Amino acid sequence: MSKRIDYAKASPEGYKAFGGVYTYLQKCGLPKELIDLVYLRVSQINGCAYCIDMHSRDLLKHGLAVEKLVLVQVWHESGDVFSARERAALAWAETVTNVAATAIPDDDYAAAAAEFSDKELADLTYAIGLMNAFNRLGVGFRMPPAAAGKA
Repeated sequence: MSKRIDYAKASPEGYKAFGGVYTYLQKCGLPKELIDLVYLRVSQINGCAYCIDMHSRDLLKHGLAVEKLVLVQVWHESGDVFSARERAALAWAETVTNVAATAIPDDDYAAAAAEFSDKELADLTYAIGLMNAFNRLGVGFRMPPAAAGKA
């Protein structure tokens, strides 16, 4: 895989605008670990190696147990490893990311709304949308994961 362009250098104002959303999400009130779990799950769905690598490293660096990290992709089969809020966030991330296939059914919305306030759900959806956008940049421009430099 060869990198195509450095989108941050090619369009620094666009990158800065995305950075503003990222910065907001860091202080929106949702736990950082929850947002990072959602970032990872969205990146897994979209197949963005760069983002999967980055968010996995971030989660490990901030103390997430490796046993939990390796189960993110199969969270729905992981019993009580994930809290009810984490499961709701991961389910919401999946239905929103796969919007073309799911159309985000009322039942999916109701399940998420049962765990999160209106503001929290809006912020969670901003996080999902942001990561979907970053995944398209990462995959589209073939951003290599940090791990690729260590091979």
